[in-house]
Amino acid sequence: FSYSIVSSVPVGNRDLFTIDPKSGEIRLTGVLDFEDVRLHELQIEARDKGTPPLSGHCSVELEVVDVND
Repeated sequence: FSYSIVSSVPVGNRDLFTIDPKSGEIRLTGVLDFEDVRLHELQIEARDKGTPPLSGHCSVELEVVDVND
């Protein structure tokens, strides 16, 4: 399988996350701020290496919790 981030909500925050194309592990690459955005949604695609290649999609939701409050 090969994993990729297809889209994100909010749109401008896609660069905050990366995904390992082989394992599908999602990592944070920036800083999340509870006051700016409380919920992020990533659309993930998994594609196999068959002929023809098949794909599946899922949605990953990340809720930012403000630990200071």
